[in-house]
Parts: sequence; C-alpha cells; structure tokens
Amino acid sequence: MRKTYLDNAATTQVRPEVIAEMAKVLAEDFGNASSSHSFGRHAKSVVEMARKSIAKQLNVSAQEIIFTSCGTEADNWILRSAVRDLGVKRIITGKMEHHAVLHAAEAIAAEFQIPLEFVRTLPSGNIDLEHLQELLRSGVPTLVSLMHVNNEIGTVLDLAAVGKLCRENHAYFHSDTVQSVGKCRFDLQQLPVDFIVASAHKFHGPKGIGFAYVRKGIVLQPMLFGGEQEKGLRAGTEAVHNIAGMAKALELAYEHLEDEENDITSLKHYAISQLQQHFPGAKVNGADTFYNIVNVCLPIAPEKTAMILFHLDMKGIAVSRGSACQSGSAKPSHVLAEILSDEDLKKPSIRISFSHYNTREDIDYLIDVLQSV
Repeated sequence: MRKTYLDNAATTQVRPEVIAEMAKVLAEDFGNASSSHSFGRHAKSVVEMARKSIAKQLNVSAQEIIFTSCGTEADNWILRSAVRDLGVKRIITGKMEHHAVLHAAEAIAAEFQIPLEFVRTLPSGNIDLEHLQELLRSGVPTLVSLMHVNNEIGTVLDLAAVGKLCRENHAYFHSDTVQSVGKCRFDLQQLPVDFIVASAHKFHGPKGIGFAYVRKGIVLQPMLFGGEQEKGLRAGTEAVHNIAGMAKALELAYEHLEDEENDITSLKHYAISQLQQHFPGAKVNGADTFYNIVNVCLPIAPEKTAMILFHLDMKGIAVSRGSACQSGSAKPSHVLAEILSDEDLKKPSIRISFSHYNTREDIDYLIDVLQSV
C-alpha cells in the first residue's frame, strides 16, 4: 500500500542530516552540560554553539534564545510571566489561536483576575487590525498574543503591522511562530516583536525541543526551579542531542528555503486546482494562506464527514481535520467555527500540509482516494 504523508503542519519528517548530527552528539558528547569536567564542557559547547547558530538565523543575540521542550511550554511561560513579572493587566488574543495560547490565556486571566479580550476575526480568517487598534487605545498595560501562521487554515498575520500598533500603545507583543520559523525568514532586530516561540519538529527536526526568543531588556522569572540551566530560567538537564538536532534542522531549513518554498508553492497550487477540478464546489478555507497549508471544504455529504479521515488513513494517506493536538475530538474546529457558515461547518474540511518530500503523485493519489468516497 502506498504511504502518503500530507500532514506536515502536525509534524515533519526528520532530515537525514539531522539524524546523523544527533547520533554523533549522542555518541561523542554524552556528558552533562552542567558538569565542570571535560565531558561536561564539551556538551556545554555543543549547546552554546547551537544557540549561536539559531540566533544568527534570526539576527538576534544568543542571550535572547532560551531552550524549552516545545512551543507549548514557551507560550505558557511567556503568557504567565508577562502577567506575573511585567505588570501586564490585560491579555488580547484571537479566537483562532492554537490552544497552547488560547487555553493558557483563559487560565491565566482567571487565575490573576485580569481581562481577556478577543480581537475580531474577518471572514478571510485574518484579524481585524482596526479593532485591535481600538482595543489598544485604553492604555491598560497589555500583552497581545497573536499567531503568525494559523496552524489549521494557514492565514498569515502581518507581524510588522501588529508590532507597530503594540509599540505605539506601549503593549508587549508575543507571537506563536511555530508554523513559520524555518519556513520563512525573520530579522528580529527589525521586526517589532517582543517574544516568539518555535518547535523543532515543525521544520524537520526532533520532537521534544523548542525555543523562546525574549527580546533583550525584558526580564522574566524562571519557569522551572531546581538548576541554573538556561540562565536559571529553565531548570533541567539539557537534551544536548535534541538541541544540536534543532540547530542543524534550522540551518538546513534556511539553506534550502527558497528552492523548497518554490517547490511547495507549486505543489499547493496543483493540489487546489485538482481538488476544484474533481470536486466542483470545493472551497479553500481562509484567504492569502501560507504556502505549505491548504484547508479545503469539500462538497461531500455531511453524513460522510466522520468516515473520510478513516478512509484516507486506511489507504495510507495522512491528512487532518485541524490541529493534531485536537485529534479524536468530536467538537468542530474552533478555527473553522469562526469563519464558516453552519452549512459549511457540517461538510468535511481537511487540512493538507506539504513539505519538500511531497510530490504531484501524492496529490494524484489523494484525489483518487477522495473520489472513491
């Protein structure tokens, strides 16, 4: 049976060069990076070289990169610390955020008894910048948390425009950039963003490792206690092999970015054209979406919705209804619920997300199997 992986927004295949780098570190640099002997110093050197490599890719200083286990951990730490440590008295976010932000913001607002306000979503799936500007005029010390690329439909936030509004209104700006780091270039010296987060497994690196960028001059308190790792901000023995793997994956992602982006963009356009040709009435959810994600509402009877992913899986095809973090949920996507009519919400929508490992043959096979439904 043919295996076709089209769920790269959930996770990506690890590059062979990354696996080789991690295996080398596991074999040769197994020391505890906090130990003072030569084994520990070698491991510490691997960690710091990786930090410098990542910082160089984003045009920041190495001191502004803090390693975490994933994007979710980084999001939670930043949101909580902004309220606890930076005097933030209000959080503004959107209803289409990843639950790592949405649920964290709800819990933190309830715990600290501060307002949680939602910026309006336009029918395109983008946020209403004019409404955000209105919300920011109140003068309340605020953290704005809005994701760069929506993980379900791929809509893209104008980071520069939002950051400019935040700077003008003395608000902190945090963006969950898990879907975009490694897939587009960032110059954080120029971009008015205070915090971003990333997760290595989204750009062909290992799972279990990510990082937070915290702009120089912003002082947060530790997320974990028990050691002096990560400048005392995140206690716990460093996963040196994962950190090295993440740095290698990001380096390769940016080394091949333009070629891979062109190939993936072409593949996405081909997928949309084939879906619309073979399924008249198929509609792309969201507008001006990121080049590796397409979310399509299919003109298939609502009663078949529950069986489509199962049928595709039985044929060796991996796609999703939305975030992998919600797999198994009977509830409709909170993202699609914001932009689709009740009628379209009953129809099956699938998220197809691409990588450079995909081919047109993958799309042709997907179309064939969908037609059999």
